[in-house]
Amino acid sequence: MKAFVVDRYGKKERLRAADVPAPALREDEVLIEVHAAAVNLVDAKIRNGEFKLILPYRTPFVLGHDVAGVVVRVGPRVRQFTVGDEVYARPDDLRIGTFAEFVAVKESSVALKPRNLTMEEAASIPLVGLTAWQALVERARVEKGQRVFIQAGSGGVGTFAIQLAKHLGATVATTASAGNAALVKRLGADVVIDYKKDDFEAHLSGYDVVLNSQDGQTLEKSLGVLKPGGRLISISGPPDPRFADDIKAPWPVKQVMRALSFGVRRKAQRLQVGYSFLFMRASGSQLRQITALIESGAIRPVIDKVFPFESTNDALAYVESGRAKGKVVIKVR
Repeated sequence: MKAFVVDRYGKKERLRAADVPAPALREDEVLIEVHAAAVNLVDAKIRNGEFKLILPYRTPFVLGHDVAGVVVRVGPRVRQFTVGDEVYARPDDLRIGTFAEFVAVKESSVALKPRNLTMEEAASIPLVGLTAWQALVERARVEKGQRVFIQAGSGGVGTFAIQLAKHLGATVATTASAGNAALVKRLGADVVIDYKKDDFEAHLSGYDVVLNSQDGQTLEKSLGVLKPGGRLISISGPPDPRFADDIKAPWPVKQVMRALSFGVRRKAQRLQVGYSFLFMRASGSQLRQITALIESGAIRPVIDKVFPFESTNDALAYVESGRAKGKVVIKVR
């Protein structure tokens, strides 16, 4: 099959277009013929080698974390899906590889594709949808009447998280450029701060939840906009001891993560707020709940550009540029 492969870690390394064997199918997996795959910033970070400590992929490997397509084979233990089903998924860590014509995904990580979405639209959802769900629903337990600050509202996670927080009944603040203000308002943002002109920490206070996706300096400022008892959930680090326990990290790695997050955890404690790091996980059951919201019209995908499969490197470079409004998708078939 045709695929795009990481041969060497590095920021300047391009993915290699290659013919590789189709993935071996395990007993609890389905083989998906890839129709579309979304590109995420995590793809660039993995290629750069930034996650080697927690995701030790051995080169060469196929990149890609989002898929929409058709089931063409099922393992003997698979019960929920049959050949011909239209599905979408975020494959499990260490089993990624959606920048390819076929990908094998664990049955428990797959869901039927929303009926009202195209393959390209469906492929844009899993990683950002699960990230927002696990941050706002599972971890923060956002309730009606709460105030939620979502950074980078016009990005992939931001466009989904704004809609989800609004659906949950929250008042939503976000940061965006003036050019993207109308977009995030249409998605449900109540307060929009132009990050190029204004400091959000001067305008926001007493918030219940912050979803942090930016750098360390922004993280430090974000702690100050929370009310006592509020929670900051960061998808950009630093990793904390809870995360180290969740992934069963070796003792030396646990100590590194403890040290990396010591400063922010100490400041959070001083301000009487909570801090946690989230690295989203695959979940077919949560995707099914997201599907219901999409089919009801509560959430809609936001896609910036669709690239042809042969332009996968261009799509990755566009995501890295930070200019994308919503998601970037590769049309494979």
